[in-house]
Amino acid sequence: MDFEYQYSPEQEKFRQEVRTWLDQNVPQGTASSVDPEEMTAELFAFAREMRRKLGRKGWLNPTFPKAYGGGGLTSEHEVILDEELERRRVPILFSNPFLSAALLVWGTEEQRQKFLTGLLTGEIIAYQAFTEPQSGSDLANIKCTAVHDGDDWIINGVKCFVTGPGPDRADILFGPIMTDPTSPRHRNLGYFIIPGKAAGVKLVPMRLLNGNQQHFVYFDNVRVSAEYLIGGERQGWQVTMTSLEEEHGGRGRPMSPNAASDLITYVRRSKHNGGALGQDPFTQQQVVDSYIESHIAGLLAVRNYSMFAQRQEMSYHGSQTAIVGRETGIRNNTRARDIVGLYGQLGTHEPGAPFGGWLEVRYGRSLPPHAGGTLEVQKTIVARRIGISRTQERAAPTPATATKFTA
Repeated sequence: MDFEYQYSPEQEKFRQEVRTWLDQNVPQGTASSVDPEEMTAELFAFAREMRRKLGRKGWLNPTFPKAYGGGGLTSEHEVILDEELERRRVPILFSNPFLSAALLVWGTEEQRQKFLTGLLTGEIIAYQAFTEPQSGSDLANIKCTAVHDGDDWIINGVKCFVTGPGPDRADILFGPIMTDPTSPRHRNLGYFIIPGKAAGVKLVPMRLLNGNQQHFVYFDNVRVSAEYLIGGERQGWQVTMTSLEEEHGGRGRPMSPNAASDLITYVRRSKHNGGALGQDPFTQQQVVDSYIESHIAGLLAVRNYSMFAQRQEMSYHGSQTAIVGRETGIRNNTRARDIVGLYGQLGTHEPGAPFGGWLEVRYGRSLPPHAGGTLEVQKTIVARRIGISRTQERAAPTPATATKFTA
């Protein structure tokens, strides 16, 4: 029985179109750096322009509506694009994608035209500003304030763990901010877009175990107009949940690369006691476990993507995928470290570093699994949605369940 997906002739024709375009637009040897923090100025400029080029073709966000700069294509097209971009390791500058869902569900037509079009075409780089020093797992405990001043809002406070490739590269920031301190939790927030270079905005890199691409953000009397508020001035929690539904895994992934493939190649090629390292029974078991677990995590992400594309309402699925994916990453990186040994600690510039230093970079970045909600938060969400918690909840609205748009 053949379990491989069989692409149609039309889909394979599109794949060839993508490959031809990449051949014409990505010079031979140009690829994403193993460590994102080692991106050269030249590679950064290339990745920034590649984002724009893909956006102009509608390939940056292929399933989003054409009216806002998306491709208006099918999920199968997105799968093929992801496969080909991954195969070539095409450098594309990072921009947080979770604002787009909030704009489709909660934004006005004017806000979609103003913000969503730039996001989908690659012209706008967005950073997500949710967490504060006192509010991570308890995200409703927001202390940043937004106060009315005529038709504008004046924003003050601090955000942290704001991810992006540099403090001066965010065109916009977005996230929940307290608008009414007299109202109860979950009814006292607004969801704002804030220009990244507005007067009073300052980003400062955080020096962390997983790198230096997360930042403190300080808001000092930052003035924004009313059009930068998405949803009602007390609907910020609901808008935030739409963004988090996708961040937790609710949109899934159109493809499932197996992170253990490089490890399989390594043990086949490496020598141990006169033979291949992969001939050792203990090593075989470790590698097979890594391969199977990576495949399971990937299949869950693809399942969610299929459900999202078919507009099926999800409950626990996104958070389940987040839990499995993060725990699998930690276990698999630990297995790889044990198999490779001290060589696995060699960095990208060290001779003999396995995978070009990929293992050292990946292991460091997998250790703090808090991004997008800690494992405990994800488990609580699952418990609430399968009915075994003292409280129960349903999934937040997403473009798939609450709009006519594809996304």
